[in-house]
Amino acid sequence: MELLLKMCLVSLFFGFCCLFKSFLQRRDQCCYLLAYECYKAKEDLQLQTDTCAKIVMQNKNLGLEDFRFLLKTIVNSGIGEETSCPRNILQGREATLADSLSEMDETIFDTLDNLFARYPSVSPSQIDILVVNVSMFSPSPSLTSRIVNRYKMREDIKTFNLSGMGCSASLVAVDVVQGLFKSYEDSYALVVSTESMAPFWYCGREKSMMLTNCLFRLGGCSMLFTNRRYLKHQAILKLKTLVRTHIGSNDDAYNSCIQLEDDSGYLGFRLTKYLTKAAALALTINLQVLVPKVLPLREILRYLVESRLRKKSGTKSQNLEVVGVGLNMKAGIEHFCIHPGGRAIIDGIGKSLALSEYDLEPSRMALFRFGNTSAAGFWYALGYMEAKKRLKKGDRILMSGFGAGFKCNNIVWEVLRDLDDANVWESCIDSYPPHIIGNPFMEKYSWLNDECLNFVRIDFSKILA
Repeated sequence: MELLLKMCLVSLFFGFCCLFKSFLQRRDQCCYLLAYECYKAKEDLQLQTDTCAKIVMQNKNLGLEDFRFLLKTIVNSGIGEETSCPRNILQGREATLADSLSEMDETIFDTLDNLFARYPSVSPSQIDILVVNVSMFSPSPSLTSRIVNRYKMREDIKTFNLSGMGCSASLVAVDVVQGLFKSYEDSYALVVSTESMAPFWYCGREKSMMLTNCLFRLGGCSMLFTNRRYLKHQAILKLKTLVRTHIGSNDDAYNSCIQLEDDSGYLGFRLTKYLTKAAALALTINLQVLVPKVLPLREILRYLVESRLRKKSGTKSQNLEVVGVGLNMKAGIEHFCIHPGGRAIIDGIGKSLALSEYDLEPSRMALFRFGNTSAAGFWYALGYMEAKKRLKKGDRILMSGFGAGFKCNNIVWEVLRDLDDANVWESCIDSYPPHIIGNPFMEKYSWLNDECLNFVRIDFSKILA
C-alpha cells in the first residue's frame, strides 16, 4: 500500500513537472516588438509634381491619351508631393545592378543603423534570426548575406530571404519569426522589409501596368523582435494573433496581380479588374478565422444573426466594399493599420469594416506622405499612430493587407505601454492631417485635357526639357 502511494505521488509529481514545463515553453513562445525604424529618403530623391511630369513625358512610347490616363490616376491616387524614388529614375536612365544594390544598401543599412542606435543594448552580434523580404530583387550573394557581412554577425545566425510575397510580406516575415521563436528560446530576431524600385520602372503603355508607377515609392523598415519574457517591460508591442490566407489556387486571383512583359516586351506589374474581387474573397476567408480570436462572443452572435437575416433578404456581398457589413471590429480592436497601398484599398476595407475617417487617417497619411512603400507601408502607418500619441497600454492594433499570389494577411498586436515617439514623422507630424489631401497635378497639367490637343501632334518629351 505504501509502495502504491509512493508510485502515485511520483506519477503526480512527474505529471506536474510535464505540465509546468509545457507552460514555460508556451510562455517563452511570445513574440515582442522591441523597436522599429522606418526609412526617410533624402530630399534630393523627392518626386515632386514637376519632376514626376518630366520623367513621364520623357517616355516617347506614351501618347496624349496615356498622359490623360496618368493624370487622372495620379490626381485621384491620394499621394502627395513629398514621396521619393530611386536616383536612376529621377535621372531618366535604366537601372544597372549597381543602382539596384545601392538602393537596397541605402534603405536597409540606414534603417538598421538607426535601429541599433535606438536600442543600443542589443548589438548586431546578438542577433539570432534575420529575415529580409524584398519581392522584386534577389541578388547573389543574398541581401541577408550583405547584412551579415556589413554588421559582422555570428556564424550560427539563421537567415531567410522572402521574395515575391507582395505588399503584405512584412507580416509573413513576422510569422516566420514567430514560428522560429517556438524552437529557439531567448532569441533576438531582425526583420528587414523594403522593395526594389530601381530596375522596375514600367516604360510601356498598357494602362493596367502603368498604375504601379503612380503608386509605388521608395521606403523600408527594420524591426527588432524577441521572445525573452523578461524584456516584456522594454517592448512596445506583443503579437496576439496572426492569420494568413492564400487563395492562389484560384486562377483569376493568382493572375490579378502579376509581374510580366506586355505585348511590346516591357517588363511591369499588371493589376487586373479582378483584383478587388480577389481581395474581397481573401479578406472574407481570413476574417472567418480571425474574428473568433479577437471579438467577444456577444459581437460574434450578433453578427451571425444579422448575416442570416441578410441572406434571407437576398442581399449579396459581391465586392470589397460590402464584405463584412454589420461586423463591429471595434468591439475587439482599437486601432486599424490598413496597408496604404492605394486609396481604393483603404476605402474598400474601411467600408467593409465600417471604419471611421479617424480610423483610416493613419493609412491615408502614410500614403499621402510616403506613397505605397510595399510591405513597409504598415509601419509608416503605425509610426503615425505613435507620433499622434494614439497608442495606449492595453490597446489592440489590427494590421491588414494583401499581397500578390493572392494573399490576405492580418496581425493583431497588443500595446504594452503608452507610445509617443515621433519617429520618422518627427519633422512634419504637427502639420498632419492637412486640410486638403491632394496634389497640384490637375492645377498644373489640366491643359492635357484640352480637346484642341486632339488635332495637334506634340513631342511631349521636349515640353519640360
